[in-house]
Amino acid sequence: MDVKKNYINGKWVEGTSGTINKVINPATGEVIALVSESSVEDTRKAIQAAKRSFYTTRGWRDMDSQTRGDILLKIADAIEADAAELAEIDTIDNGKPLREAEGDVSDGIHCFRYYAGMIKAPYGGIYDVNTGFGKMHSYTVHEPVGVVAQITPWNYPFLMSVWKMAPALAAGNSIVMKPSPKAPLSTIRLFELFDKVGLPEGCANLVQGDADVGSELGSSPDVDMIAFTGSTKVGQSLMRLAAGNVKKIGLELGGKSPNIIFSDADIEGAVEWAMIGIFFNQGEVCSAGSRIIIEKTIKDKFVKRLAERANAMTIGNGLNNPDLGPVITEQHMEHVLSYIRSGVEQGATLVCGGKRYTEGECAKGFFIRPTIFDNCRADMKIVCEEIFGPVVTVQTFTTEEEAVAMANDTDYGLAGAVFTSDLTRAHRVIKELRAGITWVNCYNPTFNEAPWGGYKMSGIGRELGVHGLEEYQEIKQVNINLTPGVVGWYKN
Repeated sequence: MDVKKNYINGKWVEGTSGTINKVINPATGEVIALVSESSVEDTRKAIQAAKRSFYTTRGWRDMDSQTRGDILLKIADAIEADAAELAEIDTIDNGKPLREAEGDVSDGIHCFRYYAGMIKAPYGGIYDVNTGFGKMHSYTVHEPVGVVAQITPWNYPFLMSVWKMAPALAAGNSIVMKPSPKAPLSTIRLFELFDKVGLPEGCANLVQGDADVGSELGSSPDVDMIAFTGSTKVGQSLMRLAAGNVKKIGLELGGKSPNIIFSDADIEGAVEWAMIGIFFNQGEVCSAGSRIIIEKTIKDKFVKRLAERANAMTIGNGLNNPDLGPVITEQHMEHVLSYIRSGVEQGATLVCGGKRYTEGECAKGFFIRPTIFDNCRADMKIVCEEIFGPVVTVQTFTTEEEAVAMANDTDYGLAGAVFTSDLTRAHRVIKELRAGITWVNCYNPTFNEAPWGGYKMSGIGRELGVHGLEEYQEIKQVNINLTPGVVGWYKN
């Protein structure tokens, strides 16, 4: 089995840490790839390559936006030509059903094309300023941040890499990417496509590894920005490291998102969207609708139907397109099962699921039955803490004010939804939710054109849309004196 390498300064090189990462297929427990992990010294070399690319050779930074956009379009075309392979890589690496991986690749193609077009659009502004200093021409320009370190998670390996790299490269930055060691393969394949298309040396670098590599990216004074998607705990650590040179930071972190369902909602529709909200991608989604908050009068009917749908889900190897694939690792499976045990111990009613699934082809994989808990309280761990698996809790309310209070009773603020046939109420409740991404009568649709990010401990900044590009830019103010000499209150 060939050992996958790092990509530094336009060349594929072996890591010097001496560690080989064995990448596991979570559906089978089998080793599917070997990856040579980076040392801290390798990481520094990647940072220096990006620094030279941005500040010295400047081939990507100084390239006109038309040409840069055309290269991004070539990357999108290369991904499209390789789409089937990339989707299969993500499925065997992450475990998700193949159709979901295919959707991720399709979104990634569109993301590159979206930013290829956006970078050609006009940016900046001209300002009519006061005349105390004479006649002035005042305007702003948008410029790349510089050297950007990017760290992506294992739950959307391909798509999260694209979400970060497409706008960062579009803006003219040089990047150092570190994917999760649990699912690095589609990002490695993406860099092979970069190499094929022909990016300037050093503008895109790939390192492998875990905490040591991430810490070096966070603390390096030669990194101008760090962008991270993952756990809140690691995000907090990166914030502390980034303080060393007050580098710009973008964080998309955890969530414990509410799904509020009123009695006038379409019950069958709400059930289907709730299924998508919590069981899509095995519930390993930062924005998962993991807390169902439902009006008391319809709770029993809703939970019964939700359990029927959950019990009917097919479970298996993602390549066979089941409803539910495996969770990422055996360790994470045990982590999720420990939360399920705590829910039972703290008095929640286990409606369905709650166990490992080992039937047939799933015997050696890391599968968990879709799990629903009823009669939950706000003080339960399963309600308070992010589980990151196919586990949903149900709480009830009687008034709109109570529903809003319960929804906002969390340290997180990434997402939330409202189901009701009363659009006035929908607008009113959505306005009160302290969350960055919200839906009415649906759950989970995501668009490259719209900003993605959260409130509170769910992160800092936004990805996607115009805001996603601006995250990777600095805004410079320029003032030009059009009046000869010194005028105004400076003049004697």
